[in-house]
Amino acid sequence: MRILAMVQGQYGKRIVENIRKRAPSDWTVESIQAPRALPLIVDDAEEFLPRHIPQADLLLALVESPQVAQLIPAIARLSQTKAAIVPIDNSAWVPQGLRHQLQRELAEMGVDSVFPKTFCTLTEDTFGYRGSAEPYSNAIIAAFARHFGRPRLRVTVNPATRKIEAVVVERGAPCGSTHFTAERLVGLSVDEVLPRAGLICHHYPCLASMERERIDDRLPDETLMHVSGYVINEELEEQVKPFRKPPTYVTPGDRVDTADK
Repeated sequence: MRILAMVQGQYGKRIVENIRKRAPSDWTVESIQAPRALPLIVDDAEEFLPRHIPQADLLLALVESPQVAQLIPAIARLSQTKAAIVPIDNSAWVPQGLRHQLQRELAEMGVDSVFPKTFCTLTEDTFGYRGSAEPYSNAIIAAFARHFGRPRLRVTVNPATRKIEAVVVERGAPCGSTHFTAERLVGLSVDEVLPRAGLICHHYPCLASMERERIDDRLPDETLMHVSGYVINEELEEQVKPFRKPPTYVTPGDRVDTADK
């Protein structure tokens, strides 16, 4: 797969470095630097782009401002890509109206696009968190999402000590936080790993927004940084659940019942 990443700042640079480090050996990852200064409304995008735009199968638009986001259709056309991923780890970078405009323009060019919010919610057939998740069908994006997107782990727990002995990352967040977190879970008790895993992910540090917004009906006032923590905690919860102690309940008369009684 040929990947072209448009990078604006540290957010994008870190993602590109992680993908280059962990991508299959037959992938190529090239990047172009977004211009430093752009008008509020970009009338002629090609005026601000490099003369040479590498050809690509997949465009990663790692933008950090609406002005740079306006360059996406031109880059998609010049690179002759057929698929684009535009992560939204900060809603100010790609406001909803601009997202719809970009999606429409790309579709008119025959380019399938997804806008995962956050990037670590991307799977082989959906993007977005919980009630805001949307389906998609594109083989190129799905091939990327088999390796980078919503964390998928294989956890080994010692049943005697109930401690984590090993964590294998089968799919990691594009920014690299999953591998960072996995290394620090070994040795932890299954009773303490949640929500600690999400906190470790944030210490990477997570670069998602801390501005509160509506995620879905269940999360009407939440931050995208918290979503990134929820995502990895949910992956771990299913795997350690068989080893965790059942909660205890105090009933009248000071009798203590366990959940399995």
